[in-house]
Amino acid sequence: MDYFDSYVTNHKPYKGGAWCYEDGLIYRGCERLYYSTGENRWLEHVQRLIAPQILEGPALLDYDANDYNIDDIMAGRALLFLYRVTGDPAYMDTAALLIRQLETQPRTKSNVYWHKNRYPWQIWLDGLYMGPPFQIEYGLLTGNDALVEDALMQVSVALDKTFDPATKLYAHAYDEARKQSWSHDETGHTQAHWSRAVGWLAMALVDIAELVGPDRFAQLKDRADALFDEILRWRQPDGMWLQVMDQPGLNGNWTESSASAMFCYSLIQGEALGFWGGSSEGLLSDLIDRSVVETNNGGREMAQMCHVAGLGMYKGRFRDGTAEYYISEDIVSDDPKGVGPLMMAAAARMAKENMAAVAIAGQ
Repeated sequence: MDYFDSYVTNHKPYKGGAWCYEDGLIYRGCERLYYSTGENRWLEHVQRLIAPQILEGPALLDYDANDYNIDDIMAGRALLFLYRVTGDPAYMDTAALLIRQLETQPRTKSNVYWHKNRYPWQIWLDGLYMGPPFQIEYGLLTGNDALVEDALMQVSVALDKTFDPATKLYAHAYDEARKQSWSHDETGHTQAHWSRAVGWLAMALVDIAELVGPDRFAQLKDRADALFDEILRWRQPDGMWLQVMDQPGLNGNWTESSASAMFCYSLIQGEALGFWGGSSEGLLSDLIDRSVVETNNGGREMAQMCHVAGLGMYKGRFRDGTAEYYISEDIVSDDPKGVGPLMMAAAARMAKENMAAVAIAGQ
């Protein structure tokens, strides 16, 4: 908790203050810690950090709905959290900006949102975490059941389109048009299983399960349960997961902490929610032991995480979705894409232990 509190206290906006999912992950981590600890400091952190991003209008700092970037939706969950806690309608008015983007977001012929306007006809696993949980939560808060049903449909279709029967995992991305050179001519899939992409999917599934409850999650339950079994199967002897998760023999493959945190959060939550039949025992302690290290100045940092990975041309480099590409990406420390999920995992573990304590007390 001291590490998390120090990290959030010193957090600088990831993109200079512009509305972005990276900051949203820290907000989400604080939200989970607020509910699991009952401590107001986590709420106050979110209020302090998000305030400069909410402008009159309402508007969001440097947000352009015309980019149709599904990543921009994710941080909207913090607006819904703040509305639930404070009752301030300004947060819902601002969240409506994001819903209006989704109302005209381009879709594939299979009826799933494009990942971005500049990524036409493409479904990415990242996008399943960025968009549907927010859409479902907004729909539940406003009584708009059509939003909930639409999001559940999109996730179900996306699972169908990205599933790889050979590995029983899901491809990072799917090109419906088969025009991207990274996509397989027959399947439209990327060639390798980047662990963080699967981590985004896993987190999406547990968050959706929590939001909609077991009856409505039933249509996704079996696939989520099978995926979580596969995720646990690829956990390495040191308790972590690799950058290319299913290729331990790949020369240069390395242990990656952000995906490991995503998997820990998801497996702990999946077990607590009752749709996954495995055990999350020891996952969080191994993750903390391996990834949170002391710095030279006596502080702590979360080490050994992939800075960024994607597909297509970026800064003069073509990202081809191969295993060799993924392991070539830069390794950094203390990126929100790892710290946020670690906060969520710690909060989930505390919540699970509190539930167990309540159950024991009841006996």
